[in-house]
Amino acid sequence: MVLLPLLLMLFIVPMVLLAFAFWVWMLVDCATKESSQGNDKIIWILVIIFTHWLGALIYYLVRRPERKRLLGA
Repeated sequence: MVLLPLLLMLFIVPMVLLAFAFWVWMLVDCATKESSQGNDKIIWILVIIFTHWLGALIYYLVRRPERKRLLGA
């Protein structure tokens, strides 16, 4: 019975840390490399901030490849 909480902690803690690191990475990527034309940058930053890892994942899968294709950055 003591082993189950320990195993859960060994799995959950690294996953939470990885999700947080990914969230910070996407937030920094958006803030530094997104074009300042229009409201795209501020909207994506707000999406990432308020939806946490899910917003970061959406940004990574949807907007980042498009930005790289259009701007090359």
